Amino acid sequence: MAGLMLMLSGCKEKECAYDATGTFEATEVTVFAEQNGVLQTFDVEEGNEVSADVEVGLIDTTQLWLKVQQLGATKRVYQSQRPDMEKQIAATREQLAKARQEQQRYRELVADGAAPSKMLDDVTSQVAVLQKQLDAQVSSLSNQLATLDSQSGTIDVQVSQLQDQLRKCHILSPVSGTVLEKYVERGELVATGKPLFKVADMRRMYLRAYLTSGQLQQVKVGQEVRVFADYGNGQKHEYQGRISWISSRSEFTPKTILTDDERADLVYAVKVAIENDGFAKIGMYGEVKF
Repeated sequence: MAGLMLMLSGCKEKECAYDATGTFEATEVTVFAEQNGVLQTFDVEEGNEVSADVEVGLIDTTQLWLKVQQLGATKRVYQSQRPDMEKQIAATREQLAKARQEQQRYRELVADGAAPSKMLDDVTSQVAVLQKQLDAQVSSLSNQLATLDSQSGTIDVQVSQLQDQLRKCHILSPVSGTVLEKYVERGELVATGKPLFKVADMRRMYLRAYLTSGQLQQVKVGQEVRVFADYGNGQKHEYQGRISWISSRSEFTPKTILTDDERADLVYAVKVAIENDGFAKIGMYGEVKF
């Protein structure tokens, strides 16, 4: 607070060397556990660099793997129960074919007056019975196949769910960056939703500063500006910055922020992106010059 008062008094005595002040921030991402289990490996240390989509830890997968194997065995049982429709209806189909041949033969004999019509009626009735038997067999076997296919499909869905859970046992960093905080250790029992570590891309940082409504006409998104990291005692480090965002809503001035007219009631937040060379740190005070 004393530092801010000195900055404020300095601005009163002479023209400020900056147009706005703020603090440096980075996009921080907290990685959470997506499965329950013992943390078998966890290669994360505060200050270490991690790469996006590279595995840094593993939650025990034994029980999930065993469930996948069990479902695989169950699916093989269902597959072994699938009937061979063609083989099972072959006999009935052959009987029906012979009966139709007899029907045609008796039809010709009756037409020639060489056989009584009752013989044709009997063989016609036999053809109808065999056709119904064949239709019933095909329907029954089709239903059996459909049921087994449905059961196998259910197994496939369950396996896919387990494979998704297995995938979530592999802990990946969603972004490339520096580990800021580590919350667990290898061997701990973690539960879904438990925070594991926090990572931030320290190479692409931004200064969150605040402008008065009068200053808005001097800036626009994409504008190049000068940014200074303030180390105290007059020591500063300059960066080339670019305004990446301007708030569309005003807010009351944060207590720790100075603006060009010292203490405006309402200000607008802006983000000034910089390429960090390792000297800017999260929470460090900075200044912006348009």
